[in-house]
Formats: sequence, C-alpha cells, structure tokens
Amino acid sequence: MSEEEMIEETSEEFVDEEEEKLPFAKAEVVRLMKENLDDDKMIRERVKVEMNKFLGEVLKNVCKQLNDYPYTTIEYEMLKESTYPYTNIERINQEKERILLHLEAIKADCNALAMDVQKTLKLKDVVEEDSFASFTASNDDEEEEE
Repeated sequence: MSEEEMIEETSEEFVDEEEEKLPFAKAEVVRLMKENLDDDKMIRERVKVEMNKFLGEVLKNVCKQLNDYPYTTIEYEMLKESTYPYTNIERINQEKERILLHLEAIKADCNALAMDVQKTLKLKDVVEEDSFASFTASNDDEEEEE
C-alpha cells in the first residue's frame, strides 16, 4: 500500500467519524445549500460539516426555548415565538440600527443641553461676581460716609 492510499484511507475514516456525529443527513444539508448558492460555488467538506453542526445547534437552542413553556404539548405559536430571532434577523437588525441612531440623537441633545447649562452657569457666575463686587464697593462707600 502506497503512502497516498494510506492518507486517503485515513481521511475517509475521519470523514466517516464526523458523519456519525452530525445531527442531519449530510446529503440533505448539501442539497439545500446548493439550492440556495450560486451555481458556480463549490462547497468544501468542512463547510458542509460545520453547516450541519450549526443547524443542529439552532435546533437545540429552539428546543431549549420550547422547554421553557409549562405545557406538555408544543403548539405552532410557541414554535413561531422560539424561532423568531432566526426568522426575523433582518427586521431585528433594522430595529437595532434605528435604536442606535435614536440614541446618538439623544446623546447629541444631551451634549447641547450640557453646553447650554455650562454657558448659563458661567454667565451667572460672572454676574454674581460683578454684583458682589459692586455690593462690596457700596458697603465700603457707606462705611466711609459714616
């Protein structure tokens, strides 16, 4: 047996071990990927395996959320609620972007208000100092007159 044949055989064993641990039939996952990818795309073996594992993790996460319900029967509405983050990711990202923009506007308003307060306090400080100085001067004048 040549060295290349031994390497091939070892890599096939490794792939077989990986397939046993996969949550879904690999051929079905690959078929779905090919349906949704451009025709000119080639999918590496590792991508096929990792996609399969990822889908298994999504299924586990959804099932954990479904287990949080106190009922023994899982209804469609429960499934819809549990899969919401995965099915509405675009809408969630748009809402996140909208909230972040709104927060930036609030920050800008707060900064403008802070600057206004600082200016106002500075003006009052200056006015108070002037009136204090004039008050002190008037007291000195009064004392001299007496």
